[in-house]
Amino acid sequence: MTKLRRAFGAPLSALIVFLAGIWILGLIAAPQIIMIEQSFWTMQRPEGAAELSVKIDALYNRLDVLALDHAAAPDEAARAAVDAERDAVQTEIKALEVEESTPVKTWTLSNYGQMGKAHLAIFAKTILASLAVTAIAFVVCYPIAFAIAKLEPPRRAAMIMLALVIPYAINELLRVFAWQMILNYGGPLNAALGLVGIGPVPFLESGTGVFVAMVYAYILFMVFPLYNVLETLDTNQIEAARDLGAGTIQIHRRVVLPHARPGIAVGCIMTFMLSAGSYAVPYIMTRGTADPWFTQLVYNRFFQATNWNVGAAYALSLLVVCTGFIFLMMRLLKVRLRDIAK
Repeated sequence: MTKLRRAFGAPLSALIVFLAGIWILGLIAAPQIIMIEQSFWTMQRPEGAAELSVKIDALYNRLDVLALDHAAAPDEAARAAVDAERDAVQTEIKALEVEESTPVKTWTLSNYGQMGKAHLAIFAKTILASLAVTAIAFVVCYPIAFAIAKLEPPRRAAMIMLALVIPYAINELLRVFAWQMILNYGGPLNAALGLVGIGPVPFLESGTGVFVAMVYAYILFMVFPLYNVLETLDTNQIEAARDLGAGTIQIHRRVVLPHARPGIAVGCIMTFMLSAGSYAVPYIMTRGTADPWFTQLVYNRFFQATNWNVGAAYALSLLVVCTGFIFLMMRLLKVRLRDIAK
């Protein structure tokens, strides 16, 4: 805080701290706390609701009897007595209906129990597919990042980075729809395969399209962290290793990859979390006909089944796995939060 005040002055420092507090508490912490709290309770009918329903039905039957008594009443006094009893019965019915329909907030783990075998299978498939997307993205992006950072001259490297960034000026949905058209039965890829006697290949129905579109959609989130950390690698270390007789594989395994661990961690974490939390890409690339991604189940619980408690439980389960993946990557690559922040 002292450094901040010296750099920006007291008024501007207070404003920065205030806005940061709103960001952290209002946009990060508060939604997570609300989601966690909501996942552990449900609204249930109060105890004795069944007995109340029986009593209400009996009172409605009593109203039917009173209507007959009112019609058969011999004089005005008898009809007045029947009307008074009918009013009392109607008042009692209204009070009992309010009591019957008032739900009770009950703390329970049953929201997590809604995730049966079918949903657990979808959850596992989503996590495994996200891991596969992350691995494919790393295999594709590592050579690109290394070539841009160490093999290409600065001018050509800048042109390559610009070529990678320009497509991202287009909306993500449009890029995904473009890949759907490319991989469709009548798309250009199947047309090219048909010229050599192959196809048509069901890229979309087989799920291949999901991996292709996701790797393409999130490639920058893997390339940039790798490029940023590889750019700081001293080229003399690579030359020294080569002079000592190390081959290309040994150089990457003993010199480049250890240096790139923070970038690998950031790229894998971002790609995995974006893939696991993606909704539009798997839905569009499978035309909604394949097994749903787990995020589609979360969406359905929130906005179609309107069961926000179960939706919060599903979303929290996904959040826990993603958080666990972050710490797993940090442990496997032996990096700290400070290294990732750099």
